[in-house]
Amino acid sequence: MVTPAQIRAARAMLDITIERLSSESGMAPLVILQIESGEGASTIGGDLETLQKALERMGVTFLRSGEAGSGGDGIRLASVHVEEGMRPDELTAANDD
Repeated sequence: MVTPAQIRAARAMLDITIERLSSESGMAPLVILQIESGEGASTIGGDLETLQKALERMGVTFLRSGEAGSGGDGIRLASVHVEEGMRPDELTAANDD
C-alpha cells in the first residue's frame, strides 16, 4: 500500500495542485489534504488506492521498499512522452500557423 509521503511526493513530481488531483480522483480536496498529512482515518475505504490509481494514470510509478535497489518506498515517473515538435532553426514564416 502506498504511503501519505508517496502521495505528496507524486503530486509534487507531477507539479499538480490538490484541486487537479481532486478532479482526477473524484475525491474532495480536504480528504486529499488529510491523507497527505497522515491525519485521521482518511485511509479507510480505499482512499489511498483511489489516489494511487489516479496518480498512476497521470504518469507516476509507485515503488515498494527494495523494489529499485536498496532504500525504502519511493516513486518515479513512468515513461516520459516528449513531443519533439520543431527545432527553433526550423521555424519560419512558411510554417507559421
